[in-house]
Amino acid sequence: MMTPFWTVATLWVGLLAAPDEVLVAVAANFASTAESLAERFGHDGACVVRITSASTGTLYAQIRNGAPFDVLMAADTLRPALLETEGWAVRGSRFTYAVGRLALWAPGTNDPVAFLRGGEYRHLAVATPSTAPYGAAAYQVLERLSLLDAISSRMARGQNVIQAYQFVASGNAELGFVSLAQVMDAPQREVWVVDADLYEPIHQQAVLLRRVPAHPCASAFVAFLRTAPATAIIEGRGYIVEAR
Repeated sequence: MMTPFWTVATLWVGLLAAPDEVLVAVAANFASTAESLAERFGHDGACVVRITSASTGTLYAQIRNGAPFDVLMAADTLRPALLETEGWAVRGSRFTYAVGRLALWAPGTNDPVAFLRGGEYRHLAVATPSTAPYGAAAYQVLERLSLLDAISSRMARGQNVIQAYQFVASGNAELGFVSLAQVMDAPQREVWVVDADLYEPIHQQAVLLRRVPAHPCASAFVAFLRTAPATAIIEGRGYIVEAR
């Protein structure tokens, strides 16, 4: 089960890792995939990975406010680069572990794009673009389709792409922009895998955070993300792994 989001009032001391535990902050879209990676990594019993997920912007703010994470797996390149520049991350440890794919999910339809354009719905779910890269990508798509102004009043904005998905799954929104990884099992007719030329590539980067003393399990987990078993899991969830 996914660890609940932290709030500003969270007491960090209660979440400090045990010696063999590595705390990984994961972008909301990648949470379930990260859990699978953590399970595979922990098979040897030497290290245990604990996952906390939220929007990338929220995780970035938490790290700068002292959250005791060892690794950040973001949904963009901006925040990992900022953490590196600001001294919160180990220089040279940043790399792209996955390229995300945006999807429009419209349950019960046969043509999500036509449904989007037709406007016969009350709410379109999107993640907040200022903190969630998948939300920013959704806005880019709507702008390039010349739909942003027409439907802006009907947007249901979630804190992250998980919440956007939940709006649709619960019926509070008839359709929504989510990560392809979230709707891999949905009927194909209900999902539009958005054309890659309609939004900027979602390069998702990981970075090793600067902790004193350094956590050996954290370095081992980051290295594991580059291995063939990890790549197989990531690609199996609908992400692209670039040649390294």
